[in-house]
Amino acid sequence: MTLPSFPLAPGETRRLRGPGEQRALGAALAAALPPGALLFLEGELGAGKTTLTQGLVGALGFAGAVTSPTYALMNAYPAPAGRVLHVDAYRVRDVAELYEMDLEDLVAGSRLSIVEWGEGLYADYPAAPVLRLEHLEGEPEVRQVTRVR
Repeated sequence: MTLPSFPLAPGETRRLRGPGEQRALGAALAAALPPGALLFLEGELGAGKTTLTQGLVGALGFAGAVTSPTYALMNAYPAPAGRVLHVDAYRVRDVAELYEMDLEDLVAGSRLSIVEWGEGLYADYPAAPVLRLEHLEGEPEVRQVTRVR
């Protein structure tokens, strides 16, 4: 999938200073991702995946709280631009579990689908962008985001 207006080129890394910049990048991603897009986010706990997602979902018009789906596995946000699906596959033991939950249909029916910890799905969605978020040593408010693909 060629995304000419995507805010990061494959392999590009950017530093984000604080949650405001993480949400701003999320908003820019929302503007660049076409309807029906799938986005993978990876990174350790607390790296900012949900904060970035807050910017994405907010930019698509959802005004409510956007929280981590770690315990729910999946949150769906009814945004005016279309439903946004936020999946956390961290606790999924086998990728087949996601397919048993009709992930394909859920993704197909969403304006945007964001999957955290979805490394086991990458091969099935080769066109989907993957972003890695990381803490920076000695800089607690700064995150580094890299577009893996």
